[in-house]
Amino acid sequence: MNRPAEIRHTVSLLNDQDITLFQEGKHFRLYEKLGSHILDLEGEEGTYFAVWAPNAAQVSVIGDFNRWDPTTHLLKAREDGSGIWEGFIPGIGKGTLYKYHLVSRYHGYQVDKGDPFAFCWESPPQTASLVWDLDYTWGDADWMQRREQANALAAPFAIYEVHLGSWRRVPEEGNRPLTYREMAPYLAAYVQEMGFTHVEFLPIMEHPFYGSWGYQTVGYFAPTSRYGTPQDFMYLIDYLHQQGIGVILDWVPSHFPSDEHGLVY
Repeated sequence: MNRPAEIRHTVSLLNDQDITLFQEGKHFRLYEKLGSHILDLEGEEGTYFAVWAPNAAQVSVIGDFNRWDPTTHLLKAREDGSGIWEGFIPGIGKGTLYKYHLVSRYHGYQVDKGDPFAFCWESPPQTASLVWDLDYTWGDADWMQRREQANALAAPFAIYEVHLGSWRRVPEEGNRPLTYREMAPYLAAYVQEMGFTHVEFLPIMEHPFYGSWGYQTVGYFAPTSRYGTPQDFMYLIDYLHQQGIGVILDWVPSHFPSDEHGLVY
């Protein structure tokens, strides 16, 4: 495997307004700034990494691209006191496995962490994040135009709550759960037949323990890869919208599991 180019510290997706909103706790689109983002800089593709680690003395990106070596691709702390570390690595693209290696300023603590802002993770029990994109061609323009009316307080509202992994299975294939794409037509047909207007998914954000039903989250912006890719999950939502069915996500950022690769200290 060819080692990618040296990390650059002259690239950032964050501007002064981003930092101000971040420090005020009012930045509501941080997933567009933190995490890993594939960029094309004057014809050179690579990935920009940014992570908030205010108590770190050193942060590096490790992965299959550098044999998980914490000494080769060090991020740089911003000089604005935000606690954000960032860097751009040329040659890193979609599907690259990675983690952050953190060296704490306290007690000699060192640890490898997944990326809480990653769009995709390995399927458990594997624990690495993946560089990914959000490219998808949506077909739900009609629903989006009338969503406000469908979700209005005066509109009929009947919610079907569902855990994707146990709602329906394939007995002839080891009783495996359906993929996101397989589930789309079955779930839409059932919800319509039963007269529901919306579905609410129990947490589908990446979680290491299946028995938690998703309530022990490590990947807050990544649909679990147990059932497919982020684009497969987009397809499921797109299909439901095209059938006139609203989608509600149960998002639980306050539930911290004890797994080391998560946010727990």
